[in-house]
Order: sequence, then C-alpha cells, then structure tokens
Amino acid sequence: MANQSFIGRRKTSTARVYVQPGKGEILINKKPFETFFVLPSQQNTIKLPFDVTETTGKYDVKVTVRGGGITGQAEAVQLGIARALNTLEPETHNALKSQSLLTRDDRMVERKKYGQPKARKRFQFSKR
Repeated sequence: MANQSFIGRRKTSTARVYVQPGKGEILINKKPFETFFVLPSQQNTIKLPFDVTETTGKYDVKVTVRGGGITGQAEAVQLGIARALNTLEPETHNALKSQSLLTRDDRMVERKKYGQPKARKRFQFSKR
C-alpha cells in the first residue's frame, strides 16, 4: 500500500491523496494543513472522515491539490481521504456513506453563452 493514491475532485479542484499508517500528520502541498487551510470550517471539513470513522491519529496523509478555490480544494481533499479510508478499512464504509462522504459532488459552473453577458443573465430587452 506504499504508492497507492486516491483522487478527490470538487468543481475544478483535484486532490491526490496518499495515506499510510502513522501518527496523524496531514501535509497538503508539503505544508501542514493548518497553514494551508486557515479557516476552521475548512480544517473541520478535512478532519470529518477521520472523526466519522474514529481513526484520528492512525494515518499520515500527504496530499497534492491543485485547481479551483480554497473551499473546493478542501472538499476535494475530504473526498480523497474518505475514499482512502474506505479502501484501507472496509468496515468503515457504512459510516462514511451515511455522512455522504463517498459521494462525488458533480456540480460545476455553468458555461457562459454567446449573446448573453453571463450563463443565464440576458441583455436588457427593449420592445420599442
């Protein structure tokens, strides 16, 4: 289980997650995750799969994340960690699934269309 990576995606963010037994260290792009994700809500998002499966402090996690914004990256990391825990400890599947941590959120930004200022907004219509 040395070089197996797990992919998490959200919007345009992609996270490649490497998990190995350890003491609970989480590195994101070679930085501690507390410095990479400053907001407590984003830190909680990343810790949630460990809290749900009661495996906090059991695994070291290394993540390479790119693309998108900070929140999308945090949710991509969360999905990658959840998929890794699901593979490493299959008995945690029901706990992860009940919290919807194994579900890929496929919502993306809608493309802008020609003849309009944005994806759905229209230019002002004048009848006369």
